[in-house]
Amino acid sequence: MGGNHNRRMSSPSLAAFSGALRLHDWGVIRASGTDAATFLQGQLTNDVVGLGSGTARLAGYCSAKGRLLATFVVWRDAAGDLLLGCSADVLAPTLKRLSMFVLRAKCRLSDASAEVPLWGLAGAAAEGLPAWGSLRQPWCAAPSDEGGQLIRLPDAVVEGQALPRVLRSGAAGTDAGPVLDDDAWRWLEVHSGTARITAATVEQFVPQMVNLEAVGGVSFQKGCYPGQEVVARSQYRGTLKRRAYLVRSDEPLQAGQEVFDENDPDQPAGRVVLGAGHAGSFAGLVELKIAAADAGALHAGRADGPKVRLAALPYELPGAAA
Repeated sequence: MGGNHNRRMSSPSLAAFSGALRLHDWGVIRASGTDAATFLQGQLTNDVVGLGSGTARLAGYCSAKGRLLATFVVWRDAAGDLLLGCSADVLAPTLKRLSMFVLRAKCRLSDASAEVPLWGLAGAAAEGLPAWGSLRQPWCAAPSDEGGQLIRLPDAVVEGQALPRVLRSGAAGTDAGPVLDDDAWRWLEVHSGTARITAATVEQFVPQMVNLEAVGGVSFQKGCYPGQEVVARSQYRGTLKRRAYLVRSDEPLQAGQEVFDENDPDQPAGRVVLGAGHAGSFAGLVELKIAAADAGALHAGRADGPKVRLAALPYELPGAAA
């Protein structure tokens, strides 16, 4: 499933995946104050204290039961504040919940979505950025010419070719290239295999169920955080029985939609994490029982619903050979 991919967009169809768009379905939480990093260190699945200016982090925020309430892209702005990009539809409840635990910590949390707009750049528009040379691999960060930040997200693999994706905070800039279609960006997001928790999937998944640790979203060396014992147990005691897979479908897939195995039709075998459609094709990142994925007789919505077929993830799943 993994492997090297040619980044040159030789196929004419891949030209649709180059450009920039405003990510209206994302929002930003700002964490400022001298205790901001240590506070978030005790709340998120990834290391925040060690986050420098040239890097970003993917991180999850879990309930006490280890279920994801949100996923974040975390970075520092020029003033040193921590910014947390997440789905706009989970921002308000997540901000409220995080604020409950600040207590006496010198940390101020606020909704910064209006002041820090987020853009997605993909394909040649990403590679053409002046700072592209500093974005050598996923989760590298660099300042943009307009005073924001550029963060390289995990590549998407389409037609066997890896297409770069960059998250940009602040203004789009004059070097952003053509306007990228919303459907094209979502297609790339799904084909990166990187989960983003939305309102439809809150508290549905332990991080490993959506491969969060496989794409750099979980640190097993950091200190405690809500749900940490559940996450660690899933990692080290062999209790993980579900994973996220890339799929193709005959009909559109919606986040939160159940997926069934026709060999066990009485209960759902999994749930859609993210869905996308582009040029008449439909795909999704779907959390599934590993046994159901191996069987391969999958349907969306009901046991006799539209067929769902597994496709190749752009990375190897840890322990997949076992």
